[in-house]
Amino acid sequence: MTNHQALIAVSYKFFQMISDELNVNTAYVTRRDPNAMMVLSSFNKDEMIIPEGYAVDYGETYCRLIIQNDEDVMHTNNLATFNLTRELEVTEQLSVKGFLGVTLRDFNGDVFGTLCVMDKEEKQFTEENIAFLKNIADILSYLIDLDETTRNLDLLSVPIIPIKAGVAILSLQGNINATRSTKILEETLDYAAVNKVRYFIVDLSQLLLLEQRFPAVLKNIFMSLKIMGVRVFVTGLTAEIVLKGAARDELIDLDIAFVKNIEEALNEVGYTLN
Repeated sequence: MTNHQALIAVSYKFFQMISDELNVNTAYVTRRDPNAMMVLSSFNKDEMIIPEGYAVDYGETYCRLIIQNDEDVMHTNNLATFNLTRELEVTEQLSVKGFLGVTLRDFNGDVFGTLCVMDKEEKQFTEENIAFLKNIADILSYLIDLDETTRNLDLLSVPIIPIKAGVAILSLQGNINATRSTKILEETLDYAAVNKVRYFIVDLSQLLLLEQRFPAVLKNIFMSLKIMGVRVFVTGLTAEIVLKGAARDELIDLDIAFVKNIEEALNEVGYTLN
């Protein structure tokens, strides 16, 4: 599941402004899960009403009423007397009156959750108030997309491909900075230990040299795997890499196997591509 770090961080910055503009105690963002609405981030000015992590069954939420509304909005000056909310269990639990919520969508227009405000006192929300909250929701939709993009990049940052029991491929692409180096080292060694890998094929055909330097993390990976009893095959070495004298000498000193391509590496460990 995506952590939604960008969405949460930016929503915090908006909550105080929303509270002041609409004169409400509480503002919060929810995410729609399969069977419930989960509060991802919240702001409570004077009195705690909605804590982060608060979850309610979808059928019992105000969010359902917002999402099902054709205009993507639901508001009332008093939840306890409003015909759509007075019978809901959550209304009695929260003891709030003024409420305004709008649908929160991702960049593609799909429902993500809601952006809501509420207060213990009755509140009359105007069309300008609704438009204001919808504008904030539109801004947050970009953050949802950013979080999803970040999640996808994380998945690609350490692309380990299992082949057979004891055999895996690590295909490294793009530049490897300090942050990514730590992630690659930790996840590769952890994967090798957990999955009892005996042969690791490391493909460098899509590797880009950062500042024309061979990534030190690769030498650490090769040495660590060797110590763990894993046989390493390196393939995809580009002319850019092998023409670097220092990098070439360092690789030779590591005493690992170099092959032309992945197929040849698989042949070396006893597998044939059909």
